[in-house]
Amino acid sequence: MGWKSLDEMELDGKRVLTRVDLNVPVEDGRVTDTTRIDRIVPTVHDILARGGTPVLLAHFGRPKGKRVEAMSLEQVRPALERALGRDVRFGTDCIGADAAAAIVAGEVTLLENTRFHPGEEANDPAFADALAELGDVYCNDAFSAAHRAHGSTEGLARRLPSCAGRLMAEELSALEAALGTPTRPLMAVVGGAKVSTKIDLLSNLVRKVNHLVIGGGMANTFLAAKGIDVGRSLAEHEMTDTARDILQRADEAGCEILLPSDVVVAREFRAGADAATVPADQCPADAMILDTGPDSVARILRAMDGCRTLIWNGPLGAFEIEPFDAATNAAAAHAARLTRAGKLVSVAGGGDTVAALNRAGAADDFTYISSAGGAFLEWMEGKTLPGVAALDA
Repeated sequence: MGWKSLDEMELDGKRVLTRVDLNVPVEDGRVTDTTRIDRIVPTVHDILARGGTPVLLAHFGRPKGKRVEAMSLEQVRPALERALGRDVRFGTDCIGADAAAAIVAGEVTLLENTRFHPGEEANDPAFADALAELGDVYCNDAFSAAHRAHGSTEGLARRLPSCAGRLMAEELSALEAALGTPTRPLMAVVGGAKVSTKIDLLSNLVRKVNHLVIGGGMANTFLAAKGIDVGRSLAEHEMTDTARDILQRADEAGCEILLPSDVVVAREFRAGADAATVPADQCPADAMILDTGPDSVARILRAMDGCRTLIWNGPLGAFEIEPFDAATNAAAAHAARLTRAGKLVSVAGGGDTVAALNRAGAADDFTYISSAGGAFLEWMEGKTLPGVAALDA
């Protein structure tokens, strides 16, 4: 990769425009989950330690190019101050005189929501120029926004000496190790509800991985594609031709696809519902497949034992409620054990994935958990991310 790290930049006395992800959950004016804030702290501290002035740029919500007070970043400032352990100045705009006046050398400044300007999402050159006037160096620490060609992610990177922040560099290095130049054998676990949302992902992975585990509602579509009656299960029957095409491409590429051979079924989708484990081809007509069965899980774990790298996106079943979280929990725990033992490099990402791994108590033992959603998926799909490409320029 051609991007530079913070260590390669001269920061002393420089205003460092730092793109971060502060699009955090807020209720009644208070941040309820500070994960994204916590992860930018090392970058901000490093800039300060090297004599730079961090000027934070971020979006919040979807104000559609207009000022919406409920989406002001000022409500995020208290949580940011607690995380950084210092005061944070606030600029009531992200461009122009008000923004410039808020910036003081040696102090941290948070500028207002970039999406209050239509030029942000349009990647308007004039808007990017106005942002660039506020700084001397550009640092992108928001991998989660790198799949958007916006003014503060792509346009600005082409106007100033640019680098990746600590979190961005960590993400890029982890993903390169997992999918770019992985130690093989390589396994991917892909779950979720719909094949239609992950066609590009599956098509890319069958060309790159040795083992592909398919779970969740997607697995039902693949079972249906093989002529199996899945009863009332969530399945995209209109996608069965696509599923068959992916199976064929996997076979041609020498990629083993692991589909459930046994499944957990129930007639109600609720916690504690009466459930039974049956062969995958014996789902009752009035029942739903809600989890991968224990024999299938054992097969996944055996395959995982022989792998050296794992990429995970999506749960193996309806992990939100018991007893349909068993397969996800068992596979996650096994991956965590192998990682702790130094036998596996494990990288995971995506909202449901992170929630499932946290619920399983396995997230802390994975090699890397990506905080990105869409950007993580597009990277796995083999797509070029504009925010990353601009750093390479």
